[in-house]
Amino acid sequence: MFDLDRWQEIYHVLSKNKLRTFLTAFGVFWGIFMLVIMLGSGNGLQRGVTQNFGDMATNSVFIWTQQTTIPYKGFPRGRRYNFDNEDVVAIQHSVPEIKYLAPRMQAGGYMETNNVIRGLKSGIFNIMGDYPAFNKIDPLNFIKGRFINDLDIKDKRKIAVVGTRVVEILFKKDENPISQYIQIRGVYFQVVGIFKSKRNGEQADQENNNIYIPFTTLQQTYNYGNAVGFFSITSQDDIPVSVVEEKTIRLLKQRHSVAPADDAAVGHFNLKKEYDQMQGLFFGIRFLVWIVGTGTLLAGVIGVSNIMLVVVRERTREIGIQRALGATPWKVISQIIMESVVLTTFAGYFGLVIGVGLLELINFLLDSSGANTEMFVHPGIDFSVAVTALSILVFCGALAGMIPARRAVSVKPIDALRYE
Repeated sequence: MFDLDRWQEIYHVLSKNKLRTFLTAFGVFWGIFMLVIMLGSGNGLQRGVTQNFGDMATNSVFIWTQQTTIPYKGFPRGRRYNFDNEDVVAIQHSVPEIKYLAPRMQAGGYMETNNVIRGLKSGIFNIMGDYPAFNKIDPLNFIKGRFINDLDIKDKRKIAVVGTRVVEILFKKDENPISQYIQIRGVYFQVVGIFKSKRNGEQADQENNNIYIPFTTLQQTYNYGNAVGFFSITSQDDIPVSVVEEKTIRLLKQRHSVAPADDAAVGHFNLKKEYDQMQGLFFGIRFLVWIVGTGTLLAGVIGVSNIMLVVVRERTREIGIQRALGATPWKVISQIIMESVVLTTFAGYFGLVIGVGLLELINFLLDSSGANTEMFVHPGIDFSVAVTALSILVFCGALAGMIPARRAVSVKPIDALRYE
């Protein structure tokens, strides 16, 4: 391996025809370069989409009411109805597969006039009534303070958890909002927590515009009675969320006299199903990238094999002399395989380094420009993937040199000496 004469011979062979060596190496370089770029871009796309989930529990389902479409038990189609507090108790007793159950209510924000005031400042924000369990389903990134707790729910406290956008609009730059009061639709609430969204892009802007208050406080303060807007639910870790979804919807239909076949009367969104479909899509993208990238890489390796065949033919007499002087077939084979491996490894290494460098440059430019990269975040590849790609390349290089090497030793020494 560290035979100086062997390495000098490899250098002599590869540098004898520089243009041919360069073009051959470029095919391998381009193959692994494109593989790295495509894998990195696919990872950037996947990270962008996945980051929009934040830390939300993927085994979640969201359920809300819609108009009925089938007459049932004397009720006409087109009937509107609301979930209520009794549904919460019924679900907790009838669906033991549930891990977290969070009734929710929205008290305005969309298409409203200014609904929150502090001194001379005001703004339009999304007012959400929540239980502590919601922070288990969709955790917030707290900068200061805390989220709603059980005592807030029990005592119907007038406290608020606000997003960073709310703080920017209602408070001065160096002011501490904790323990300060804001007026929400005419009622004063004390700020106990400040959060920043874990998502990016428009979804982050929307979430940072939220104000969370205790669910029971919202019901009582704004005269919603016992109405519930919708449910956020997660299943136990070993239970498919589809089981919880089906049982909960069936129970709610029974409680509100909705026809069992009226699927349009209960709106629902199964996050697990959407997440699995997305993961399947990205698996298909990665598989396609590996197929295309490996095909491009193999095209470069085949080029190496063809060039090595030409090199072997040019060195037929030289190989014959080596064999006549006692060189073993394995010595000849290993020499040619090493030449092929060196060529592919160096070309592949530079393709890998330049590909990773370009991805890092793109990542730096995206971060420094402040561009909206909601769907494309931190393009790059894992170290293990890079090592795997380089290992495949080394193997392919050895394989590319095997055919020319076997051809070289298949010629008898006496015939090789006579070769012109």
